[in-house]
Amino acid sequence: MKPVTPIATLVLLFSFGTANALELTADAINTASLASIAQERPKKPSPDPDPAIVRLQVLLDRAGSSPGVIDGLYGENVGKAVAAFETMNKLAPDGKLDPDALGRLETGPAIVESYIITKEDAGGLVDRIPEDYGEKAGMTSMGYTSVEERLSERFHMDIDLLKALNPGTEFAPGKTIEVVTTGPPKEGRAKRIEVNARTGQVLAYDEGGSMLAAYPATVGSRDNPSPSGTHKVKGVARMPVYRYDPKINFKQGKNDKILTIPKGPNGPVGSIWIDLTEPTYGIHGTPDPELIDKGASHGCVRLTNWDAEELAGMVKPGVTVKFVD
Repeated sequence: MKPVTPIATLVLLFSFGTANALELTADAINTASLASIAQERPKKPSPDPDPAIVRLQVLLDRAGSSPGVIDGLYGENVGKAVAAFETMNKLAPDGKLDPDALGRLETGPAIVESYIITKEDAGGLVDRIPEDYGEKAGMTSMGYTSVEERLSERFHMDIDLLKALNPGTEFAPGKTIEVVTTGPPKEGRAKRIEVNARTGQVLAYDEGGSMLAAYPATVGSRDNPSPSGTHKVKGVARMPVYRYDPKINFKQGKNDKILTIPKGPNGPVGSIWIDLTEPTYGIHGTPDPELIDKGASHGCVRLTNWDAEELAGMVKPGVTVKFVD
């Protein structure tokens, strides 16, 4: 996960920010009231993280209705996650935070808890991830570039939110930090998957037709659309290497030869590749989870690494994947 906003700017906002800026601490998040959140997403949501939104995002994540990256912002992915949660609970899927939805969300342990950084958290890091595929192919791993990047993905957090929650902290083994607790991966057996290009979502359903999980997704692009129709899961590859072929895939930079890019969470397809029967297409992770449903893909379906990993645990070869507009 790559940082977008400099941390100094975030600290300034939380310390001296606008009149609407709220204190961002573990206690503020743990005691925040979901009732304080507007029922409908404002046309111009606050650019500052809100403790109540952090709480809402974590509870949605725990319920299997992923908001994507937990950043404390009232983005479009939050509204979509609320609507999916309502569908799972047989409520009207209007995406509004009404009392029925709020009452069913407020369960589970504290939202923010302490975590002690381990030696393993600091292992296997790389100096940087280059943009050029030729340079990537010359590396031994597409690993994390810092402890905070690794931990932000493990706890489904925006890296800036993690840093803002732990101001002045050295992310080193033995240090205690505050993180959100999203809970274990959603379990179940998916019978079919729906990829909705219009809403930017991947929806998993069980054999009885009930929604198991929902994820925000980047679904193709205008120049490289995702396939249409119905296909099937062919298999799952965890921590896959990536084979780049400019004649089959797309042209990246000046690279005109076949390249093999090593495995790692920062690789082009992240930590998971769910292969489809439609050649060259799949559902996969990403090195940039903060951009899910905010950019475009080269035709495949892109999820955050943790959402792709969760979905991979619920599918097997033969599961139907239907693309709808």
